[in-house]
Amino acid sequence: MADDSLYVRLGGHDAIAAVTDALLGRLRADSQLGRFWAHRGDDGIRREKQLLINFLCSSAGGPVYYTGRDMKLSHVGMRISLSDWDIFMVHVTATLEQFQVPDQEQKDVLAFVESTKADIVEL
Repeated sequence: MADDSLYVRLGGHDAIAAVTDALLGRLRADSQLGRFWAHRGDDGIRREKQLLINFLCSSAGGPVYYTGRDMKLSHVGMRISLSDWDIFMVHVTATLEQFQVPDQEQKDVLAFVESTKADIVEL
């Protein structure tokens, strides 16, 4: 693992897990996006959160192996709209700011998240 990886610059697993936990709390509480978790049990949500943490850690260059599905398969049929995506991105940005993630790392995270948009949003 390179010392300058995004994983290291973000603070490693624990920092990514804390941001992910806060982000999921925001998303679940959102009046538009909360529907995606409305009928999920606690165990399913914990599993989903761990998969997301693993995905983000792995994608950021960390020593974590992601075993979940790819983004397209994971989101197909969910009817995630551009409006949903825009609200999601507002929450991502606010969560990064809440944790005082430095500007360059915020830009890198946001660029990575944007790169997944085509596989997640159903036009």
